[in-house]
Amino acid sequence: MASGPRRGLAVTTMASRRQFIVALAGACSLGPIVVWLTGRSSTSASTGHAFPIQKSDAEWRKVLAPERYRILRGHRTERSFTSPLNSEKRPGLFVCAGCGHPLFSSRTKFESGTGWPSFWQPLEGAVGTEIDRSWLMVRTEVHCAQCGGHLGHVFDDGPEPTGLRFCMNGLALEFRAGSEA
Repeated sequence: MASGPRRGLAVTTMASRRQFIVALAGACSLGPIVVWLTGRSSTSASTGHAFPIQKSDAEWRKVLAPERYRILRGHRTERSFTSPLNSEKRPGLFVCAGCGHPLFSSRTKFESGTGWPSFWQPLEGAVGTEIDRSWLMVRTEVHCAQCGGHLGHVFDDGPEPTGLRFCMNGLALEFRAGSEA
């Protein structure tokens, strides 16, 4: 029979083994749920869709600054309150920073208080959407209908007349003053 420090070590090792087995079982049972939650599924045009503008990953990296590439091609999000487009008030068009396709009229822009440029409606046929299950939530991702670049997300807490809030990454957009659709 073990006594003294060796007996305490055996109890500690036994508890550690139990904790490891419980953690492993939990990870195995949660694995499929995490895969489901972090996947994307299409409701319109999606990343598997053949967009009119097609470029290889190397071509996109060549034409986009790294931070724009990270957002448009990598489906990332810029920090809130960092885009100068958030405070843009002049008449004009907001276009895709990847391909120049017109996306939003300045007439539909509003101050949402979220720190990202927000619009209540895109131009007709300008964007597509897909379900985004990343970050353990379900959202509707918005992308450019021409090149498939990730723009942001759309939510149903916007102003009238649509009730929608297209919350866009400023780095996914460029502003063209004076040209309105």
